[in-house]
Amino acid sequence: MIDRIIIIKFLKFCAVGLSGMLIDFGTTWLLKEKVRINKYIANSTGFILAATSNYIWNRVWTFQSENDQIAVEYLSFILISVAGLGINNFVIFLLNDKLKINFYLSKLIAIGVVTIWNFLMNFIITFR
Repeated sequence: MIDRIIIIKFLKFCAVGLSGMLIDFGTTWLLKEKVRINKYIANSTGFILAATSNYIWNRVWTFQSENDQIAVEYLSFILISVAGLGINNFVIFLLNDKLKINFYLSKLIAIGVVTIWNFLMNFIITFR
């Protein structure tokens, strides 16, 4: 029974993550291509905006948290997301800068890696 619950939560987490990915990619593209700021700053900005949106949706829908210490819960979620951001930027650095794989394909792969990290850490720590 627990396995089924974890799978359902993971699928919800991924659905929320999809909306976050749209925010992330949209913001990154806008800042990198139109505003012409550094790709890592654009990537970080997109990632943090997406993480904030994801926190709200995961709190309400995925994990249905009733924790009244919202600031502590949000901080935990953001710290995990920031660690994920480090992983995200590292994957992009390896794939795009070192292996010369397309930036957006590299970013997509990085998002996949970080999704697993974020789910596990938030399941175990933030929304336990």
